[in-house]
Amino acid sequence: MSEALSRTLIAPPKARPGDRVAVLSPSFAAPALFAAVHEQAMRRLAEITGLVPVEYPTTRRLGASAHERAADLNAAFADPSIRAIVATIGGEDQITVVPHLDAEAARADPKPFLGYSDNTNLTHWLWTLGIASFYGGSTQVHLGPGPHVDAVHLASLRAALLTGERLELTDPGESEDVGLDWNDPRALTSFGEREPTGPGEPWSWHGPAREVTGPTWGGCIEVLQWILTAGRFAGPPSDLAGAILLVETSEDLIPAREVGWILRSLGERGLLAEVAGVLVARPPTSDHDRRPEPAERARLRAEQRDVVVETVARYNPEAVVCVGVPFGHTRPQWIVPHGGLITLDGAARRVFADYA
Repeated sequence: MSEALSRTLIAPPKARPGDRVAVLSPSFAAPALFAAVHEQAMRRLAEITGLVPVEYPTTRRLGASAHERAADLNAAFADPSIRAIVATIGGEDQITVVPHLDAEAARADPKPFLGYSDNTNLTHWLWTLGIASFYGGSTQVHLGPGPHVDAVHLASLRAALLTGERLELTDPGESEDVGLDWNDPRALTSFGEREPTGPGEPWSWHGPAREVTGPTWGGCIEVLQWILTAGRFAGPPSDLAGAILLVETSEDLIPAREVGWILRSLGERGLLAEVAGVLVARPPTSDHDRRPEPAERARLRAEQRDVVVETVARYNPEAVVCVGVPFGHTRPQWIVPHGGLITLDGAARRVFADYA
């Protein structure tokens, strides 16, 4: 265990089958353009959780203002019949929504929130309020497309929303960066091109061979940079004392050197020195327009791994670092706690997440 833990966050109570779950688009309203995928996601969400999806005015509205999207979030937090909130997808302007959010409504009735990518803004906002959430869980990406919901996503979705147990994060054995175009009817029944993972490209471990447990903070590194630039990490570096830093990159496919520059800034801010461990996601290396050969994709992943490991070691050689876990912008995707506890066992090389 780490010697110190950063501040304790409230773990919102779990929903129960039959409860209502708000389905919101705090950034990009993808359901407006890809209704079939969204509607399949809503059916699957109801079937696998027993919850009742509830849409809001901006869930399917393109071009909704930041104030309008914030109003839907505020309404969901204020409605006692809503027992959880999930995001349909990310985007790139949620940072403009945050100033319009009602902190008192969120504090008065904390409820599980699930989202990733641009939703790093919301998970961080809840973290500043002392409320834990979950990083992952886009309905448009991980519930709607394909022949079924991936097993690791299903397990962590149920744990985050309903059951709250402790799970070991394992490799699902396959991975894809992007699925089929959502305008293609086959997107409802087929995954994208997947490649094998696991023995061929195992997770890598760095730093001391010890076990650390801490509450998580982090998310999409590009969005973390925006949050820090906007001055929304207002506390001292010691707010991350004993924490597990979550790091992942988006489909923008930023080069490894830029990942290193952002991490270096976190180091200069004093944040890296405080954490007990760093959990780094398997990064996307292709999109609908760019698909390098497998060897080149492996090289790009290794390049990002190396720059992250080197940068963390420069500022905190005692941090336990695990690279390659499938969370964030990858499929299958583990939803992971944000503010809840993760254990990195550098000796046994195992990762556990507490979904309480």
